[in-house]
Amino acid sequence: MCAIVGYVGNADALQIGLDALERMEYRGYDSAGIAVVEPGKIHLEKKEGKLTNLLERIDEVGRENFSGTTCIGHTRWATHGRPNDTNAHPHISFDGKAAIVHNGIIENFATLRAEIESQGIELVSETDSEVAAHLLALAYNEGATKGDFEASALSVLARLEGAFTVLFTHVDAPDRIVAGRRSTPLIVGVGDGENFIGSDVAAFIDRTKNAVELGQDNAVVITPEEYRIYDFQGNEVEGKPFTIDWDLEAAQKDGFDSFMMKEIYEQPAAVRDTLAGHFVDGRVVLDEQRLSDEDLRQVEKVFVVACGSAYHSGLLAKYAIEHWVRVPVEIEVASEFRYRDPVLDRQTLVVAVSQSGETADTLEAVRHAKSQGARVLAVCNTNGSQIPRESDAVLYTHAGPEIGVASTKAFLAQVAANYVVGLALAQARGTKYSDEIATIFDELEALPEKIEKTLELRQQILDLAHELGAVRTMLFLGRHVGYPVACEGALKLKELAYIHAEGFAAGELKHGPIALIEDDLPVVVVVPSPHGRPVLHSKIVSNIQEIRARGAKTIVVAEAGDEAVRPFANYLLEIPQTSTLVQPILSTIPLQFLAADIARECGNDDIDKPRNLAKSVTVE
Repeated sequence: MCAIVGYVGNADALQIGLDALERMEYRGYDSAGIAVVEPGKIHLEKKEGKLTNLLERIDEVGRENFSGTTCIGHTRWATHGRPNDTNAHPHISFDGKAAIVHNGIIENFATLRAEIESQGIELVSETDSEVAAHLLALAYNEGATKGDFEASALSVLARLEGAFTVLFTHVDAPDRIVAGRRSTPLIVGVGDGENFIGSDVAAFIDRTKNAVELGQDNAVVITPEEYRIYDFQGNEVEGKPFTIDWDLEAAQKDGFDSFMMKEIYEQPAAVRDTLAGHFVDGRVVLDEQRLSDEDLRQVEKVFVVACGSAYHSGLLAKYAIEHWVRVPVEIEVASEFRYRDPVLDRQTLVVAVSQSGETADTLEAVRHAKSQGARVLAVCNTNGSQIPRESDAVLYTHAGPEIGVASTKAFLAQVAANYVVGLALAQARGTKYSDEIATIFDELEALPEKIEKTLELRQQILDLAHELGAVRTMLFLGRHVGYPVACEGALKLKELAYIHAEGFAAGELKHGPIALIEDDLPVVVVVPSPHGRPVLHSKIVSNIQEIRARGAKTIVVAEAGDEAVRPFANYLLEIPQTSTLVQPILSTIPLQFLAADIARECGNDDIDKPRNLAKSVTVE
């Protein structure tokens, strides 16, 4: 959440900054602002609400008044202080000469605020962020770093506590930005006669594919000609250059009415690209593997830590890893992991799953695991993000940018990646022969074509949603790997339609949830293949009969040719045949469509930006 952009060059800084903020709207925000710096002057506007409010304000003021070639911009997700114009970023120092934007939380802001106020300086906002602007001005105006913008900014960074990214500008140094990070994302974009800073590469993908990662407690100075990286004590250090492997077109809608719908249709490619290159010469390989086969052989227990949809991918990983590797797997909501004092040691592998690689709860879980001696493997979609950098091994999902806040293609890619992790463990521990692993991998590689076939359900689901109309509650049922799919389907509906929805293990129906069944209640049932685990299939057919007998409308997701469920389905959505463990990659797709279409029936047309939600949650 929150997006930060910075630009220094010779082009129209205002337009470049606004374009960058627009591309990062998916991160979630409640206000937006931008500051353009030129010698002796800062031009600043910020507005509560959508970016369009800011654009309208800038047009009122006149774009000709924003003539500088350096800018910083921000979309804010409120933590300290209400969403309003005053609390929006950028913030200006008391002398009007410095401007900052900030992402994260400054944990010692109360102490810093009291220090600033004791000098007669009045803070105008309720935020923790504003203190950074005043501290910069104080450091620049007096003391050991007087008159030295870069040294003053570094001195402020060294005083801040918490997790933060801060960008500093000053009218006396209009050709540069100083930025620093601790535990929140910051990427440098390297251009030709211009340089960039962003929360992620979407900030500058239209102008360069060359980027540089910053390490923990690192700062960067950018000018049009160069970038220099330091630690907070001012010692020069090296960054990690990388090349961005997607382009601006990937962040456009391409004729779809929403990014989410576009991303649903990108799922065959997302799964294909995630699997590509991970089975070479008969062996499963990861992207960044700093764990040897001997390390993996020593693993006696696996934890999967994640949040939201990533957590549901972890639930599916549990079934696969325990089946293939025969080691116990625990799935933990990342926000709870370190607070319950989990039992960890060197024989524990923690798999951290995060689309953004920034998720604060998951990052803290990774750090706790490392402090206890556990090994950590990251499954992530974002190159250069923090979680992969702090992990012992990485498997990137290669799903490309996911703009819609409600995860679709990133989720399916995570499921596929988690299965690759399971096969890597099975290979290292010898619980599967090489030909067995090859057979499973062949089945995974056949999935993109089956996903394409599943996408053909689009019109059927659109008609179904229209017939159901603006429902107020839905239940989702599944057994075995169908249970996490049911949970994911319910989550998507809650996120998009703002209605009550719950996913249950179908076997729990008689232990309480059946009391919720009433006439015309829509209930989605995810049915396992009758060929893989026949006992699971027969049990869930009985569940369908139970709820039909009590008046529910049954929406059944089942394998094509499964005639046993047809008499009990009010609506039957047929997916291609596949084995039990990999079926979720197909059975999830109809539920994504259904959530989007019911959301629109309920009056929410902006499915890309559900209320109160952000794409990347970078505060705990």
